[in-house]
Amino acid sequence: MYVVKRSHHNPILTPYRDHYWESFATFNMSVVKKGKLYYGVYRAIGASDVLHTPEQTSVIGLGHSKDKTHFEDSVPFITPQEDWEKYGCEDPRITFFEGQYYIFYTALSKYPFEASGIKVAVAVSRDLKKVNERHLVTPFNAKAMTLFPERVNGKITVIVTVNTDMPPSKIAIAQMDTIEDLWNSAFWEKWYANVDKYSIDLKRTPYDHTEVGATPIKTSHGWIFLYSHIQNYFPGQGNVDRIFGIEAVLLDLNNPLKITGRTEGPILVPRDAYELLGHVPDIVFPSGAILEKDTLYIYYGAADTTTCMAHVNITDLISTMRPKTAARWHFQRSLKNPIIIPDKTHPFEAQATFNPAALRIKGTTYILYRALSMDNTSSVGYASSKNGVSINEKSPLPIYIPRESFELKKIAGGNSGCEDPRLTKIGKTIYMCYTAFDGIGPPRVAVTSISEKNFLLKNWQWETPILITPAGFDDKDTCIFPEKINGKYFILHRVGNEMCGDYLKSLNFKTETIQKCIRIIGPRMNTWDSAKVGISAPPIKTKHGWLLLYHGISKHSHTYRVGAVLLDLKDPTNVLARTSDPIFEPKEKYEKEGIVNNVVFPCGMVEKDGLLYIYYGGADTVVGVATIELNIILKALTRDIKKK
Repeated sequence: MYVVKRSHHNPILTPYRDHYWESFATFNMSVVKKGKLYYGVYRAIGASDVLHTPEQTSVIGLGHSKDKTHFEDSVPFITPQEDWEKYGCEDPRITFFEGQYYIFYTALSKYPFEASGIKVAVAVSRDLKKVNERHLVTPFNAKAMTLFPERVNGKITVIVTVNTDMPPSKIAIAQMDTIEDLWNSAFWEKWYANVDKYSIDLKRTPYDHTEVGATPIKTSHGWIFLYSHIQNYFPGQGNVDRIFGIEAVLLDLNNPLKITGRTEGPILVPRDAYELLGHVPDIVFPSGAILEKDTLYIYYGAADTTTCMAHVNITDLISTMRPKTAARWHFQRSLKNPIIIPDKTHPFEAQATFNPAALRIKGTTYILYRALSMDNTSSVGYASSKNGVSINEKSPLPIYIPRESFELKKIAGGNSGCEDPRLTKIGKTIYMCYTAFDGIGPPRVAVTSISEKNFLLKNWQWETPILITPAGFDDKDTCIFPEKINGKYFILHRVGNEMCGDYLKSLNFKTETIQKCIRIIGPRMNTWDSAKVGISAPPIKTKHGWLLLYHGISKHSHTYRVGAVLLDLKDPTNVLARTSDPIFEPKEKYEKEGIVNNVVFPCGMVEKDGLLYIYYGGADTVVGVATIELNIILKALTRDIKKK
């Protein structure tokens, strides 16, 4: 679990029209710190010159910054001079190593461009004021080489993408004794003959493509290495989109061929306008990174046009990646799962028991779950637990059944009833929001209530339910906040694929119903929650903000996963932070196989002894429980929030 945030200054470097050599594009920056200044080398493309072939040529620009964000005084630093680079110098990576700066870049020697004319070169500078020497490095097709900032087991170490333009490419490690071996063709020819021995396979499917990103950064847990991972790069089965993503991997400190941890998916994908539109649309490409204190700053090219920056807390990122700590940074399932399963002897829950609401009152957790009969009628079942996991009591009968016309079955055998309850206790009253469906019209949300006294006595005298969402809309996933905000009650709901909110003056639903869809969050392009989002359980109030879990569905896999957002205490329409990766997803058989496969769907959440418990439906069939340390989730969401 981690939060990646883009810089508010993005893009941090844009084409400068008054500099002919960088008037078209400035992207793929690599950064190194020298004294109090940050120096960035980047690929610059100039204006078209119809008298030149090709009309546009790439050079390597150099600028400096006092704050690692605003770069100025840019100059062309590496320009084509040798035959092996006469058609362009692209995509630099800079490393300060043993007293000198080494800038690796892609050198183009042939036009029209072809694989045999695309190789790696290096420029060496003592002071970043001028290039003291330059060399052609690889005698074969390669790109994106970068030098580790120190020797590994006494060896000079580089990482490079081989056969980039003759796919499938390979990311590989090379080690040598002397710096001169870097441009020794005999060394490289011998190495290339055994390249598979030195390769790291970071592809997730045969249809993906990977390329070296930023210079590896040393941490106490390994070398953290950012790379480009392109999903569906090669044609495969199904009509799926090509997605450029930035991923991270941990390499062993003494053996960088050994992977000790990695992200389960991209930490950054194209989303904002400057990443979606440009010279080459829909691209984010990692080219630089620096680590300062506990923050990793990521420099990346956006749409092959501008340079942008993002940042992430290094503790959260590495802890999520490392097998030894990953469990703590995700929800952990109970070993007793599933804790509630269908009971064939109880007709109301003979087919499924799932999507439970939860409340903890006076040392007991009360679980109200959706129960599905064999004729597909949903009602609400009841169970309770003292320790939050083991079920101490379970009712043989439903405690809430469909009773109004808007939830009574209209089509024999079709789905209908009272679905996906969510509970909120306000004062001495417990409110239950649920999805009411008659099998014909779009589902709507109904609200009923019961006194806390009757609830605890199991005297199920529920108030007559009232529909609170507008007619004609698919509006679900609704809850009431547990206290007033600025004198009003705030309700979350979902219209279509987005999470919305509305303020009500009172909880008299005969006169007050939802009238607005104030957008809170929506799907994020190209990521795990790209198709649809909706609330999970009602939020918990913390001193940092309202902690709200939500479910997200992937456009491509249709998998239901769970993320978290932090909403402002005084204005919950203001999102303070949102996890970049899912913090819970289907892994066990009871979550991956059922009425609906690949689903974890929490509707209940309680806090107990510093742990956050979620109660969830697994594959729309059973009930499970999972926990996480509340402190961990709050720290991840508040790392970058300024204290008021």
